[in-house]
Amino acid sequence: MRRWVEGLEARHGMDFLTERSRQAVLVSYVVLLALLAWSGLAMEAGTNPLTPILIRGLPLILFLPSIVAKRPRGHVWLAFVSLLYFVQGVMVATLPGQGLLGIAEALAALGLFTGCMFYARFRSRQVKAQRGE
Repeated sequence: MRRWVEGLEARHGMDFLTERSRQAVLVSYVVLLALLAWSGLAMEAGTNPLTPILIRGLPLILFLPSIVAKRPRGHVWLAFVSLLYFVQGVMVATLPGQGLLGIAEALAALGLFTGCMFYARFRSRQVKAQRGE
């Protein structure tokens, strides 16, 4: 795996890979938030329909400053949190009539995980190269 990633770095360059992984993070982040909002609206939660959306989406929203500031460490932590959403998506996929929603949520979380991990690697190496280390 390491040899494959180093081959990618040699072929495409660090700037290109950093930008592509950032795009993957942004797309999967928005898709995951949209899926969580959609499934939260479909849930019966008493009088306030925003409660399930806030409970499920707040952990992701807390990472928004790290995404905007392009901090590699924040992306690493977001990758770990995205694994919880992956597990949730797999559990939702086992519910009757919720299979597609659960699979979509699991795939979005998996995309967020891989995008965050690649972004953290490429961005931290890019910053080190700019410093001359």
